[in-house]
Amino acid sequence: MKANKFFWVLAVLMIASLVLAACQPATTPTTPPQPPAQQPTTPPEQPPAEQPTTPPQAGFEPMVYGVESCENYNGIIKEIAALDELTVRFTLCVPDPAFESKAAFTAFAIQPKEWIEAAMENRQILEKPIGTGPYVLDSWKRGDSIIFKRFNDYWGEKAKTETLVFRWASEPAARLLELQSGTVDGIDNPSPDDFDVIRSDPNLQLMEREALNIFYLGMTNTFEPFDKLEVRQAIAMGIDRQRIVDNFYPAGSMVASHFTPCSIPNGCVGEDWYEFNPEKARELLAKAGFPNGFKTKIYYRDVVRGYLPEPGLVATDIQAQLKQNLNIDAEIVVMESGAFIDESTSGRLNGFYLLGWGADYPHITNFLDFHFGRANPQFGKPFPEIYELLEQGARIADPDEATPIYEQANNKIKELVPMVPIAHGGSGVAYRADVVGGHASPLGNEYFAVMDPGGRSTFVWMQNAEPISLYCGDETDGESLRACEQVLESLLGYEIGGTEVKPALATECSANEDLTVWTCKLRPNVKFHDGSAFDANDVVMSWVVAWDYKHPLHIGNTGSFEYFSYLWGLMNAPAEE
Repeated sequence: MKANKFFWVLAVLMIASLVLAACQPATTPTTPPQPPAQQPTTPPEQPPAEQPTTPPQAGFEPMVYGVESCENYNGIIKEIAALDELTVRFTLCVPDPAFESKAAFTAFAIQPKEWIEAAMENRQILEKPIGTGPYVLDSWKRGDSIIFKRFNDYWGEKAKTETLVFRWASEPAARLLELQSGTVDGIDNPSPDDFDVIRSDPNLQLMEREALNIFYLGMTNTFEPFDKLEVRQAIAMGIDRQRIVDNFYPAGSMVASHFTPCSIPNGCVGEDWYEFNPEKARELLAKAGFPNGFKTKIYYRDVVRGYLPEPGLVATDIQAQLKQNLNIDAEIVVMESGAFIDESTSGRLNGFYLLGWGADYPHITNFLDFHFGRANPQFGKPFPEIYELLEQGARIADPDEATPIYEQANNKIKELVPMVPIAHGGSGVAYRADVVGGHASPLGNEYFAVMDPGGRSTFVWMQNAEPISLYCGDETDGESLRACEQVLESLLGYEIGGTEVKPALATECSANEDLTVWTCKLRPNVKFHDGSAFDANDVVMSWVVAWDYKHPLHIGNTGSFEYFSYLWGLMNAPAEE
């Protein structure tokens, strides 16, 4: 009897405990809680058709990064926030009408958050990008070639060829010989002397690029005697720029009246550059204390570019002109490409240097803000008379409204002579005649996925030089960027062979009325090359490691992150000296 009672009591207790457990809340919420700061100011109302088709990722926790206040901060971005798996919001300190053009650029391409965390510190990311583009990196044999393979899970139109090969040769004659012999399908920057040769060959085709570039003679004002305004102005008047264009540039090139090409709105407003006047130049040199000239160096890299088709010959001609017109003795120094870019853009070259710029996106900020902004040490100490005007102009969406500001800025660039703009160089690309879909991009970002090399399974491209690295968030050379553009994608992109902005990883980026908040809707069902799913946190991480100076993964190649620094500004950057 006692035993039956005991078991009856035990059964009642067990039933009660089960009922009690069923009434308790779950210990782990199905949706992670989000603090108020991470919510959009106005919750988006999306109809069912706009809902993502990708199933929610388990444990997705939206990332948010930002500065507390825009005061005492010279950057443009205030906050980058993942609102959900397929929405990213950029809150800015000031309006930025060029946001979409910038966001389409390869330097701001997206890689997986997990890959950045795993591969940045050990620098694997420099040679193994993981993107969402039509090609995936197969191998890179340093000094020889890069091989890409078609990415069969690409979200858009698949690449025409199974294999894409990048090779390089510094001499235009060597590249043309390979094209003529059929060992490559396309080449970059044939020599101006070979344009007619290519045109007359029925086995080849030539496509010319619009001259959206600038070649300039650089100086650094923190070194003597370039710290003297009269010296810089004398050099501006003492170089016969027309002679250089006539002797070393192809048809379609022109002497630069301004730093920015005239086809870009407000590029050529304000006064034209100085006329060639060696007598006046010598007077200015004497006034500066150098009646007999001085000794210096001319640095350059032996890499052909659209803005500089004959680097060695141009360097020799400038050397001769400096001696003849100004009695300046300049020793020529040839540098390795990567070292030259690092030293010149960091403002560490004591002398002249030959450098240039091709448009990354078709907006005046790409030329002026990058080169003359307050954070750029390339020409020495930046001039507030220039960069303060540029910061005003960059906030104005209407080019006509911004014209008076850019007139003043261009005039100040002429007056203060941070460098000497010499030429907007015409250039071209050449292909075998049976290549279908070949094109020449004014931005220098030829897109090989649309090219069919006569039905062959491999397309071989030969450019001027080997990429420096394939982490293009921290590179500025065209050879690296073009390689990255086959593998990596940004939120937006540019039309093939043109400059118009189009959707890419974002189906749209829309702004509020004053252009200070940009909300990007991401494309669903996109895969990275490693098979992982693309989401908003990948965008945040890809931008933040470049943006946040103190982030432990703000490493890159050189750590300069020049595009991000000069076009957006850096969070937590050291105070200016």
